[in-house]
Amino acid sequence: MGWNSWNAFRTEVNEDKVVGAAEAIVSTGLARLGYTYINIDDGWWMKRRTSDGRLQVRTAIFPSAAVGGSEETSLRPLVNRLHAMGLKAGIYTDLGRNACSQAYDLASPNLPVGTTAEREVGLYGHVDQDIGLYFKDWGFDYVKVDACGIADYEAGRSHVTTLGYRPLKPLLQRGSLARSDAKAIRGLYQEVADAIARYRPTRDYIFSICNWGGANVRAWGKDVGTIWRTSDDISPNWTRMLQSFDTVSDRALYAHPGAWNDPDMLFVGAGDFDEHHLTEARTHFSLWAIANAPLLIGYDLRNAPRSLLDIWGNADVVAVNQDPAGNQGVIAFASDDAQIIVKTLKEPGAKAVVVVNRGLTPIEAVLTAEQLRFAGDAPIELQDLWSKGSSRFTGQTRFKLAPRESRMFVARGRRALADGVYLSEIPGSINMAIDGVAQPELDPMVHRAGWETKGAGERPSYGGWGGAQADAAPYGTTLQVAGRRFGPGIGILSGSRFEVRNDGHQVFRATVGVDDETRNRSLKVRFLVYGDGRLLAQTPARGWGEGPVDIQASVAGVKIIELVAKPADLKAMPTSVAWGEARLIAR
Repeated sequence: MGWNSWNAFRTEVNEDKVVGAAEAIVSTGLARLGYTYINIDDGWWMKRRTSDGRLQVRTAIFPSAAVGGSEETSLRPLVNRLHAMGLKAGIYTDLGRNACSQAYDLASPNLPVGTTAEREVGLYGHVDQDIGLYFKDWGFDYVKVDACGIADYEAGRSHVTTLGYRPLKPLLQRGSLARSDAKAIRGLYQEVADAIARYRPTRDYIFSICNWGGANVRAWGKDVGTIWRTSDDISPNWTRMLQSFDTVSDRALYAHPGAWNDPDMLFVGAGDFDEHHLTEARTHFSLWAIANAPLLIGYDLRNAPRSLLDIWGNADVVAVNQDPAGNQGVIAFASDDAQIIVKTLKEPGAKAVVVVNRGLTPIEAVLTAEQLRFAGDAPIELQDLWSKGSSRFTGQTRFKLAPRESRMFVARGRRALADGVYLSEIPGSINMAIDGVAQPELDPMVHRAGWETKGAGERPSYGGWGGAQADAAPYGTTLQVAGRRFGPGIGILSGSRFEVRNDGHQVFRATVGVDDETRNRSLKVRFLVYGDGRLLAQTPARGWGEGPVDIQASVAGVKIIELVAKPADLKAMPTSVAWGEARLIAR
């Protein structure tokens, strides 16, 4: 949580704007809610000194950095000032030789200057030196590492030729999983992670991976960084916001405390989300909150109206985002028109829920006890987090939603599973170690909103199709084995292994089998349950069309439960499997 300069100022950032944002964060009370990171994005640098490779700050816009003449600059004074205010500080860089602005903001007055070598301000070839500068010498707490430098500087590009940049063969191909070198990209980001760990061994830092959902980052981001972008840049447009949200909305099983999906920064305050479009602004904020997305404000807070401050400062909505259980919201209902997203909170018997009208016509939405995993015959209390009103219902309730309107509640009721919890309710306790995806595929369910109507339009461009799903099969269908449907459960591919943190439960149970809609109908799979590395239970091999079987294991005293779907042929095309009604029982 905090503030980032990019959406408000792009490269037109300066010290007054950064300090002004920090002062506003404190004076408005936002800091007390958890908005603590003040992040400087692209535009801060002047050049890389050729004598020793040290980066130089543009002191004309960051005057406090002039600590010893034009060749001795430091952002330590600014960082110290932010720390003295009780805040933390973030900095921006790129994984390649050059930054995004050097390819896409060519009219900016704040581009790096000098020779070709002096304008190479990115990390490439300087990882240890630059990370040491940021975290040890300057004292930053957060680094955002962009990826334009490994995507947009191939030979022949106009800016490369005209401005004399050194070409770099792209490792990341925008919009193409097959042509991106995911292994090499992960390796470069891992090099950065290792350097940060050396210079900040306390691990009190944020490492933001910004490669826009490319290189299959949804599968490895949690093992390398703290947050990882799942989408291209957001813009202040309703459909672009939906696109960004869709890249995280069904990725709940890939995030957990300390490792978060990032659909990009908030654009509350601009365009479709400005002070004249508060319905859309509240919906944008609500969706980011229930998805556990980073809440990074991108607005000139020195001039923020009360109506926008009330959105960022809604303590109840922020509390949902920051809930200590760390469960990302799971989609309970989805259509092109509406969605219901439900998040299990730390408080026993409490769920957060967002009901959203994605379309341009009014709708009537129904929220049911079943969607909340509550008992259908017991009263459910709804606390509206925006109006602050409350209501009660049993079984189901209805809402009329205007175009782009949402309702956000905390719901309290009697759990349908009185003596335990479904695994799909607690994604924050799950580590998706191996999801079985052999060949990453582009997800056709992500809303497509192109920048402009050139060419044939934006094709699916974000990986994740076939990944592990909560309450759905890997390719988005209903969990079903030999005609038996499951509401709660985990849909995943064979060859998978995922870990569940056990918080004192005694028994694990599930009903398992090969999903009816699997692509590979010939592969048989065994289901195995391990506890702290010891085999606890397993099933015979099951194939497509064979009825589901129950599996149960005593997990008393077990800290980590591992669930494995082991195919008969490890080289075969994966098959979709269901851990139907997978649950932990208290006793």
